Amino acid sequence: MYDRKSMKAEEFIDHEEILETLDYAERNKNNIELIDRIIAKAKERKGLEHREASVLLACEMPEKIREIYDLAEQIKKDFYGNRIVLFAPLYLSNYCVNGCVYCPYHRKNRHITRKKLTQAEIAKEVTALQDMGHKRLAIEAGEDPVMNPIDYILESIDTIYSIRHRNGAIRRVNVNIAATTVENYRKLKDAGIGTYILFQETYHKESYEKLHPTGPKSNYAYHTEAMDRAMEGGIDDVGLGVLFGLELYKYEFAGLLMHAEHLEAVHGVGPHTISIPRVKRADDIDPETFDNGISDEIFCRIAACIRIAVPYTGMIVSTRENQKVRDQIIRLGVSQISGGSRTSVGGYYEPEPEDARSEQFDVSDTRTLDEVVRWLMTRGYIPSFCTACYREGRTGDRFMSLCKSGQIQNCCHPNALMTLKEYLEDYASKETADIGNALIGKELEHIPDEKVRKIVMERLSGIEQGDRDFRF
Repeated sequence: MYDRKSMKAEEFIDHEEILETLDYAERNKNNIELIDRIIAKAKERKGLEHREASVLLACEMPEKIREIYDLAEQIKKDFYGNRIVLFAPLYLSNYCVNGCVYCPYHRKNRHITRKKLTQAEIAKEVTALQDMGHKRLAIEAGEDPVMNPIDYILESIDTIYSIRHRNGAIRRVNVNIAATTVENYRKLKDAGIGTYILFQETYHKESYEKLHPTGPKSNYAYHTEAMDRAMEGGIDDVGLGVLFGLELYKYEFAGLLMHAEHLEAVHGVGPHTISIPRVKRADDIDPETFDNGISDEIFCRIAACIRIAVPYTGMIVSTRENQKVRDQIIRLGVSQISGGSRTSVGGYYEPEPEDARSEQFDVSDTRTLDEVVRWLMTRGYIPSFCTACYREGRTGDRFMSLCKSGQIQNCCHPNALMTLKEYLEDYASKETADIGNALIGKELEHIPDEKVRKIVMERLSGIEQGDRDFRF
């Protein structure tokens, strides 16, 4: 009963439609004529349907895979240029009433240290994050209506936005908390959040129910329909994601694209971001327990096919992945990464003691933010701390129209250079600052409008004199 415009989870993520999609992809994975037609359509930069993209993901011909990779890299450049947006997660609390079998925060885990940050502790964490150079956070919390009620989340957001240390400020707070009500989404919107993020974990309903045996998250439909309630509550930037490794990756890929198609069909706005995490080792979680793990090669192919299928969306890879993997995957469509991350409740202001660890998962890329910034620049990317679109009201359908037309480049490239300059002046090591200033000088030449280029140069000079927060 597949219907992308339906408001029922089992109809816009229809199991039989996914199975038919996978069968179609398997039968056509070596159909050169069809694959060439799909790639030609993808070159129009208007995206692909889930069946078409699934054929590309199933393709096993090396020459076609290389063509897919090259196209994904070019599409990323067309929509997002050579910019990579940086952010950090901030875990507020790991109290949770759910029984998710892949997460160490599950209710039955008795040996993980349970923590909940006070507002004073949040202020210290935010100050530490500002002193690293971060401007954008994604706040995380377990689902516990007693310990982590919506009022606690709202108060925490107010605290985060209120902190000003030296030249630091958190300019965008994205929120990754459990599925909730339309009323609560309205409250989050009124609190000034950026993107509401919620990972589906798996779109396979039977597997979902086994992986979530207890707690409110066990309700598949309520969880899967959360983005519709968020948009009804006024949040027009939402972020999708699955946890690859829980179910067969081809099934998850098709479900993820069907969800994106549903949002576009119903609300006129697809996902602002898509995250692609993989199951990683954590406190009492062994990824080998799950038999659907994917190789680095498949992981890269998934990223490339998502970029081709949903060219307008931002794609996120976190510090779950190590430096080597991030080096490979970043060129295939990734537009946002975390840096200098902690997945513990606290840990930025001062390290956690060994006997009181609270991480949700092990961090694989342990480099400092300065090291990540320098790494990106040596590979020709512009590390961006920009939050201008959110603060200028370029969200939802307004952002998507600008992104799809390519006009967003007129704002994003100059804003990236100016926020990078702020970082170099306030937080960077000398080596990073030298590399960054040379990169900015080179990138100024790529601003086509002479008037805009002149304004940017004046503002860069102003930043050197102590001015901050310029934006187009």
